[in-house]
Amino acid sequence: MKEISVDNLNENIINLIGKDWTLITAGNIDKYNTMTASWGCMGFLWGKPVATIFVRPQRYTFEFIEQSEVFTLSFFNEEYRKALSLCGTKSGRDTDKAKEAGITPYAPTEGCVAFEEARLVFKCRKLYKSLLTEESFIDKSILPKWYKDGDLHYMYVAEIENIWEE
Repeated sequence: MKEISVDNLNENIINLIGKDWTLITAGNIDKYNTMTASWGCMGFLWGKPVATIFVRPQRYTFEFIEQSEVFTLSFFNEEYRKALSLCGTKSGRDTDKAKEAGITPYAPTEGCVAFEEARLVFKCRKLYKSLLTEESFIDKSILPKWYKDGDLHYMYVAEIENIWEE
């Protein structure tokens, strides 16, 4: 993997997140957890390139994000779809998801974890966190579809500090 500038990123962000999916990973190489996500945003905010992720508090990865200053977003080629699906349906509390999915954790820099098989990795430093609230939804039809149990996501806005690509 080679490091590139955010200015040299040549990706369709909508497809990257919504179609290709990502693994959100927090912790360190000795203790971490990862989860699959197909929701998120990237853009420019507060004079910085940022990524926005959404994580429910009952997810095991939430604990690691809360304890960490940074997290990574790892993007894979289509051949890893089954691995990403597994990481989105099993809990790291109960299994070693990386081992079961056949992906190899590594530390691109100290204090973060990504996966060797990823084609693209973002290291993100948390800037802002907020819990989504029912009263803030203008379009209330979203709530019964995505939040019928009232388990709203936390939103994290994070500065994209590093990007590596194959």
